[in-house]
Amino acid sequence: MMNRRGLLALALTGVVALTAAACGSSSEQRSSGPVKITVWSWKPASDGLAAIAKDFEKANPNIKVDVQVIGNPTIWEKITIGMAAGGKGLGDILHIGIDYLPSYVDKFPGGLADLNKLGAGKYKDAFAKGLWPTVTGKDGGVYAMPWEVNPVGFFYRSDLFEKAGIDPAAIQTWDDAIEAGKKLKEKTGASLIGLNKPAASGVDMDFYQSLLQQQGAFYFNQQGDITLGSAPAVQAMTLIKKMNDAGIVADISGEGTQKKLIADGKLAVLPWAAWAVNYIPEMRPEQKGLWRVMQPPAVTAGGKRTAIVNSTHLAISGTSKHQAEAYKFIEYALTKPEAINKVFKEGGVFPALTAAYADPMFSAPTEYYGGQPTLKTFVDSLTEGADATYYSSDYARALKIANDAQTQVLLKGADPAAALAQAAQQLAQQSGRKLAG
Repeated sequence: MMNRRGLLALALTGVVALTAAACGSSSEQRSSGPVKITVWSWKPASDGLAAIAKDFEKANPNIKVDVQVIGNPTIWEKITIGMAAGGKGLGDILHIGIDYLPSYVDKFPGGLADLNKLGAGKYKDAFAKGLWPTVTGKDGGVYAMPWEVNPVGFFYRSDLFEKAGIDPAAIQTWDDAIEAGKKLKEKTGASLIGLNKPAASGVDMDFYQSLLQQQGAFYFNQQGDITLGSAPAVQAMTLIKKMNDAGIVADISGEGTQKKLIADGKLAVLPWAAWAVNYIPEMRPEQKGLWRVMQPPAVTAGGKRTAIVNSTHLAISGTSKHQAEAYKFIEYALTKPEAINKVFKEGGVFPALTAAYADPMFSAPTEYYGGQPTLKTFVDSLTEGADATYYSSDYARALKIANDAQTQVLLKGADPAAALAQAAQQLAQQSGRKLAG
């Protein structure tokens, strides 16, 4: 199935011609009883919201909450159709990823409610650093509230590292990781990481983007200018080329290839985000005790070892007739530690609310990871602080163009600086944006 990023370009171009006639609208309700608000989300995150909806209803008997499982990626098509139809058929509350939010704000003015008008501004400093700017529009409006935050981690097979005689604590930079990868390959036969090199079945830029984000960079800067050919971008791609040239990057193209390599112990490191804390045990329960996690190495010596690689948020439809009630639920779900931690336990969504981390579960040992306090690794990352990532409404274009450049580097040995300079020019031509600096 195409992932949500692969669907992004489609969702924001082709489907706008479709109609929303078949969608039910919560904003068209006529009832003398309690106000009913609908929430659009996807599993397992929706399980967390459903778990606290009953608690919220007890405290607010005049509001009923209907959490609807729309699914991912279906939700992006449904939201886009509704936006294009002037807001018809949309749920009151929409679960939106940070890669989609800027496009919705820019392409459909008024499609999302400005939460500043409902009181959201007082929570500006309540969430992990780097998140609030990403939900704030150019006009200063706040178009969503942070829910999920995903700092990147460095999940590694401790048994393979031990067999190769490598001390993970000694890996401070990605250059150190490359040297460790060479030893891992020699001693265990395992590759350091895996990448979809030809990207024939979709884009695979999460790792590259994390290397950018660790440097406080991305495809665009805060002003919306293109930074795809910048020094941090070249540095990130150069590291990937070094890994590939060293023979320590496995090709994970093909359905099920990555899972098989993990099952066979042929991938020593998974540079995945906080969501993987629960996903890896579900995927490979028989590897209990073999995995550990630490913050990723820095791109350069002394550099940041933190990056928020993605996040998701709750927004309110601009056409919802129950915006006050919808905001009241969002405020309850996302700004109260006891509520958001219940959402986390039931839905596996790492909370963006910093006050939530005082709960003992964030420092508790995790049996699957050999008794390591796994969640603390990510709390420590967020305490260090991450820079905001500006996706812009042209993220889909940038993603495809950057992916093509990475494929050229991995498969044809292209020079990273030259490939990215060409990619930046192409992005400028397609988007009408100017090159930064």
